[in-house]
Amino acid sequence: MSNPTIAVADSVFPNLDLAKEALTRVNAGEFQMSEDGSASSILAVAAYADALFVTYSQINAEVIAGLNNCKVIGRFGIGVDNIDLVAAGEKGITVCYAPVYCLDEVSDHAMALLLACARKIPFANKRASEGRWEMPAVVPIGRFRGKTIGLIGLGNIPQKIVGKAQAFGINVIASDPYCPEDVFSRLNVEKVELDDLLGRSDYVSVHAPLTPETENMFNMEAFKKMKNTAYLINTARGPLVEINDLAAALDAGEIAGAGLDVLPEEPPAADNPLLGRDDVVLTPHTGFYSEDALLDLQTTVATDVASVLAGEEPKYPITAK
Repeated sequence: MSNPTIAVADSVFPNLDLAKEALTRVNAGEFQMSEDGSASSILAVAAYADALFVTYSQINAEVIAGLNNCKVIGRFGIGVDNIDLVAAGEKGITVCYAPVYCLDEVSDHAMALLLACARKIPFANKRASEGRWEMPAVVPIGRFRGKTIGLIGLGNIPQKIVGKAQAFGINVIASDPYCPEDVFSRLNVEKVELDDLLGRSDYVSVHAPLTPETENMFNMEAFKKMKNTAYLINTARGPLVEINDLAAALDAGEIAGAGLDVLPEEPPAADNPLLGRDDVVLTPHTGFYSEDALLDLQTTVATDVASVLAGEEPKYPITAK
């Protein structure tokens, strides 16, 4: 295809120079940016575009129905829950994403949240900054060696966590019905059922995709199955955790604390029950970020979009299951 038109629903990048460079092989024209990421503003620039880039905007069936000429949608990220894959497939639109980007960043961030929670570093820093230089405030703190981390999912990111946790002497178990058995054995990870994982783990790190089946999977019922000394870590998707139940579980002493990089609503409302708690460490969805990761992300997705427009197979397509 010669001189394809490119639309952009939304972007987190300071510029899209790397994407433009990747698309020079198909002589792509200027990128047309959506005004605010809404359905109407996306269609204003994408209705007759050959390709559409998206980060967080919702590319639902309504938007896809209005794409009259689109050959490919490139999602700048790992998850694709903001794209209606069924509608895209029915319309013959290829969807590409970046399943191998930011693996180091998110796995590092999950471990950082675990360490910060278990060593109570933010709370200790707060006390020290208030002039309270005292150890009893952080009691008790346990040793990492000999503890157990349970991974919900054993895809690319949690596989990176395995070695990092094991370096601290932490035993690793995981629940993932879709992961091949040889991956468990290769990584020296014990495969367990979800309820067993919840009951045995000192740290539970969530890496499940967001689906109707996994939404709110961490609710009061799940928290009651966890140790009252356990910590929940979520760097996956916010709606996997029911935040009101989490706050109630913390108040009741069902679990010890949580480290969350994602929330069901971002940014959170002022009345979010997890804000301002000493037993919760929050980061504003920064787990994916490093300068290096953003460069990889833009190049990976744009290269695949260029391949589709050139009539070639992309490296990282995704379809509805």
